[in-house]
Amino acid sequence: MEFIIVTGLSGAGKSRAMDALEDIGFFCMDNIPPALVAKVAELCMQSADKFSKVAMVMDTRGGKLFNAFFEGLNELKQHGSYKILFLEAQPEVLERRYKETRRRHPLATDENSSVEQAIETEMQLLSAVRASADYIIDTSYLSPAQLRERITGLFAGDVSQGMLIHVMSFGFKYGSPSEADLVFDVRCLPNPFYIDELRNQTGLNKPVRDYVMQCKETKGFVERLFSMIDYMLPLYINEGKSQLVVAIGCTGGKHRSVTIAELLYQHLLEDGKRVTVNHRDIKKP
Repeated sequence: MEFIIVTGLSGAGKSRAMDALEDIGFFCMDNIPPALVAKVAELCMQSADKFSKVAMVMDTRGGKLFNAFFEGLNELKQHGSYKILFLEAQPEVLERRYKETRRRHPLATDENSSVEQAIETEMQLLSAVRASADYIIDTSYLSPAQLRERITGLFAGDVSQGMLIHVMSFGFKYGSPSEADLVFDVRCLPNPFYIDELRNQTGLNKPVRDYVMQCKETKGFVERLFSMIDYMLPLYINEGKSQLVVAIGCTGGKHRSVTIAELLYQHLLEDGKRVTVNHRDIKKP
């Protein structure tokens, strides 16, 4: 039986993640106390429905019950293997989301009344959980559809088929992605932004791709990037890594980074790898 433990920061999108998991065949349960996880798993295995894929949310809404998180997982091992999916977002994004929804943060108290303080407290509380996670998704700049795509890419297939590689482009002016395992800076390559007819296009458009790739330095960079990634992937797989996030960054995240990310995605796809691609900042102003 396949178990996914969904956890992370409040407001980071765990409910939407569960919706996506349910859509790809997981039996989903929300706000499970860690002490009951093994019992729930046992009931699922004994059920006549014979659930093969189960996802459970465990988070700080459980209050002091959440302190038994790792003890609960140790008991869960007796019933099968599990993976931990940790969702997070930048503090200012979480704060904005709470202000927009006007919901109370689960860690907000009379002594810790501000959302900002509650978020900081939760981040400290979950630091060990984050460190043990198999998958980390930063939802700060993901639309609901993009989050669904990431979840589907991670869990729709058989996770035993191999490590999932997620390639993403981004703009340094909007911040580096916290979930990235590898970050490559392509601001050294020719910038289409300074070409009037290319400024409002992106790396998904052929004229921009052609402009970026016409430079011999770009071709040399891409050749070496492919060679490095191809060399490193077996090393990560041997270490048991189940997801690798490769981030390609330029200034604004629209031209050079998108071009190189798309080329890397196609290279890995043609090589038979499990790979997805996302352009985080392509629609930013």
